[in-house]
Amino acid sequence: MKLALILLLFTQQILSQPAQQRLSKEEYIQQFQDDAIKDMLLTGVPASIKLAQGILESDCGNSKLAQKAFNHFGIKCHSDWKGETFHQDDDEKNECFRKYNSVLESFDDHSFFLKNRPRYAFLFDLKISDYKGWAHGLKKAGYATNPNYAHQLIKIIEDYNLNELDKTGKRIPVASSGNENKPVKQEAPARRVILPVADLNTINNTPFVTAQKGDSYFSIAVKNNMGLWQVLRYNDADKSDVPAEGEVVFIKPKRNKALREYHTVAYGETLRGISQLYGIKLKKLLKYNNLTLASKIQPGEKLKLK
Repeated sequence: MKLALILLLFTQQILSQPAQQRLSKEEYIQQFQDDAIKDMLLTGVPASIKLAQGILESDCGNSKLAQKAFNHFGIKCHSDWKGETFHQDDDEKNECFRKYNSVLESFDDHSFFLKNRPRYAFLFDLKISDYKGWAHGLKKAGYATNPNYAHQLIKIIEDYNLNELDKTGKRIPVASSGNENKPVKQEAPARRVILPVADLNTINNTPFVTAQKGDSYFSIAVKNNMGLWQVLRYNDADKSDVPAEGEVVFIKPKRNKALREYHTVAYGETLRGISQLYGIKLKKLLKYNNLTLASKIQPGEKLKLK
């Protein structure tokens, strides 16, 4: 009798607890679009694709893997994973999945997962705004076995105007409709005014902007609708670098050779500074002169520029 009473009270306690609220597509977008934009600017994977994949792969962040391990893309451990792990049954019993400290960490690792596998390399040659190319490319590269995978991604992107994130790097307003399957009516955010290439300053026929006080490579990327990875690559810079006020920052790839033959090194000049001065890729400057990044150059030294 006492045992039955205990069981009854325990059952009532469980039933009285509110069920965990599931995220809808609208709520998932609202909650994680900032992380998707940050990841896009760092890695070059369109924010629209990231959110659409996350919605599909994690069931809008409601899957056990997403809830317990912040893993929104079902990435398994593999031999190169050194971080925390989470185990659950999948294709086989008790499989090992990567565990993250945040959703943004999951987004970034997913992008690096794509960037470091040759079969996905061609995707990063596409424009960030080409979400259809990315969707079909992921399917072509074998990311998913579902024959409708690309169309599922495209439908989510177009239903919720996620491609606006790719164009502006800014948030889009998302209001819950009360019906997850009904597209949300949204207003597109104001787009940034970007001068056409012909109106920009150029060095060696390569357009550049001038860093203003307080600018970072990240802010310059956002202002010019670019990924952070693009700005860093085009300027032979690292994530920890900060452009000085008035510094030239290229927004297109530098050229393989300069317009003139030689440069005579002045006091205090660096190899990267010379590559920026003439709009020539640093690796080409090194190659023409049989140098490495660790090489020391001296005032008066003559360097080949082509």
